[in-house]
Amino acid sequence: MREALLGGLHVRLVGGSDGHGGGDGPVALLLHGFGAPGDDLVPLAEAIEAPRGTRWLFPEAPLSLNMGFGDSRAWWIIDFARIQADREAGRIRDLSIEVPQGLGLARERILTFLKDLPRQLPIDYTKTIIGGFSQGAMLTCDAVLHTDYPFAGLVQLSGNFLAKEVWTPLMPKRQALPVFQSHGMQDDILPHIGAERLRDVLNQAGLAVDWHSFRGGHAIPELVLQRLGVFITERLSG
Repeated sequence: MREALLGGLHVRLVGGSDGHGGGDGPVALLLHGFGAPGDDLVPLAEAIEAPRGTRWLFPEAPLSLNMGFGDSRAWWIIDFARIQADREAGRIRDLSIEVPQGLGLARERILTFLKDLPRQLPIDYTKTIIGGFSQGAMLTCDAVLHTDYPFAGLVQLSGNFLAKEVWTPLMPKRQALPVFQSHGMQDDILPHIGAERLRDVLNQAGLAVDWHSFRGGHAIPELVLQRLGVFITERLSG
């Protein structure tokens, strides 16, 4: 693994021709979730089967949190007090009616990253999978809808449907984009129903969603990793 400043973000690179992101092979670009360290998803490069020479890029969120353990980071700040209040009241929030404060700035950072990345790294977006976990999933969904880069696929691991007034009108232009989506039925961080809503609206807009619901919480189980490997291999081979 090597670390580099790419497109204004601190990025960890794994795989490729030298184990450090070298070469010109296909790319899997994954963003971690809220409260995780920048290297949180790096082990996935070893756990997921992918075509030989695949380069794995793991950007680190720019916001550092003081959560009392490790280097916790975020793409935008979450109102945990409200989440706790909803849990205690037994309310399931419909995140699709919300546009999180900070999402716009996070989007700008990712769009700048995607624009600058080809100037610093040999990359072909037709051979690039983009996605993430939790907050990283939602941010990549937002970014993909705001660009026309010809990505090979979008990965949504334990994400949710946000900002429907913004997202829904943009979805048809991404018609036929392959999407891998997974979510735990017992997820108490981001509700399963929110993931189902995202799946349904993406399908209605003509995107091709490969949906995987599992018994479990806010996590990426082994079975999901196996199926994600199939998805990535099919879209990055050749």
